[in-house]
Amino acid sequence: MPSSLRFVLMLLGLGALSAPVAVYVIYAQDKAQAKITAEQITGGRVHEGKALVGRYGCGACHAIGRVAGLNGKVGPALDGIAGRAEIAGHFANQPENMVLWLRFPQKLSPGSGMPDQGVSAQEARDMAAYLYTLR
Repeated sequence: MPSSLRFVLMLLGLGALSAPVAVYVIYAQDKAQAKITAEQITGGRVHEGKALVGRYGCGACHAIGRVAGLNGKVGPALDGIAGRAEIAGHFANQPENMVLWLRFPQKLSPGSGMPDQGVSAQEARDMAAYLYTLR
C-alpha cells in the first residue's frame, strides 16, 4: 500500500474518531450556554429550580423527559417550553410572565388546572431559570 494512501486512511480514521468528541463538546457548550442565558434572563438558579420542580410536585401533572418520575399527564409536557410562544395558552413566553404564572396561576387564569402553591418570588425565578433550559 502506498504511503500516501496509508496517510489518507489514517486521516479518515482520526476524523471518524474525533467526530463524536466534537459533537459532545458542542452539546456541552450549548447546554452550558443555555444555563447561563436562563439564569441571566430570570435572575434565578437552574440547579435550585430543578430541585424545586421536584419539591413542588410538578411531575404529578407535567411530564419533563429529563427528570425521572416527572411524567404527569394532566398538564402539558414541559420539554421544549423555552421555545414556545405562550405560557398557559394566554401569556407571551417572557421571563416575567413565567415567574408570575408560577407564583399566581389562579390569579392570572382563574379556574385553570394549575394550582396556586405558595411559590415565593425567588423560587419562581429559580424554577423559571430551569424551565428556560428545556429547549
